[in-house]
Amino acid sequence: MLSSIRSGEHTYEIPKFSITTKDIDGFYSELEGYHEIFADCFHRSESRGHFFNYMAGQFSELERKSIEPIAVNITGGNIRAMQRFISVAEWDEDKISRKYRTLVNDDMGDPNGILIFDESGFVKKGSDSIGVARQYCGTIGKVDNCQVGVFAAYASPQGYALIDKRPFYSREMVRERLCRKTGKCALPENIKFKTKPQLAVEMFTAIRDEGILPFKYIATDSLYGSSPEFINAVDRLPGITYFVSMASDTRCWLKRPVVREKTYKYKGNGQNQENSGRYLKGPHCVHRPCQKHQ
Repeated sequence: MLSSIRSGEHTYEIPKFSITTKDIDGFYSELEGYHEIFADCFHRSESRGHFFNYMAGQFSELERKSIEPIAVNITGGNIRAMQRFISVAEWDEDKISRKYRTLVNDDMGDPNGILIFDESGFVKKGSDSIGVARQYCGTIGKVDNCQVGVFAAYASPQGYALIDKRPFYSREMVRERLCRKTGKCALPENIKFKTKPQLAVEMFTAIRDEGILPFKYIATDSLYGSSPEFINAVDRLPGITYFVSMASDTRCWLKRPVVREKTYKYKGNGQNQENSGRYLKGPHCVHRPCQKHQ
């Protein structure tokens, strides 16, 4: 049922994003301050520098904001060095994620916050990126060569933000280790196949246990709503209300059924086991009901 504001004749004011020179005068110093928050998550100063350059490149006016255009247009940029930073440099991802979610909580945390789970695909021309395979890509609505991930978003009256992600590796990729053939996108040795609903369960369990972002609601589409494993995991969370889409042919109980304990004719539910294979080749066991005697 839609709320009155959505079903009535209410209108929404279109937000205006008019930016003036005054608005961006202090942006660079603010970006430096933001970068400093994550400085201790990197082991080397070079990695910290590349991290800042990559962020600055994302806010630039470049039409293509991939590694090469960013490195070419930044003072002192080095294409190979930045590519190595993205592909092989080490950083503490868990620490970065916790700090980021703390910032999200500072700006928009709310006791009535909502977690939203959905997948997204990224079309790829080559096969040198981890997780690339011919699989369904929701962004184009068909099967194609792509990467797929499951994402968690947080929303509240103060705004919304992406807060976590998990790459999806197909069953065939995990079983056959297809990516290991090139060495450029090797999967971890201990990787196991996980369905998209299982990845979503991993995320909301970690977010709940972490205790940084408060939330009261969970919402997602029918891929997850049709997963008993996902529904059972969410249903075990105390005080959480979930909104999920389900396939139209899904069968469910309108009322919780009453389960009765099975009764036995001879009072008791024990069974005797005896060997009746005296005249057969090898032992042959049968079960028969028995009655308990005082």
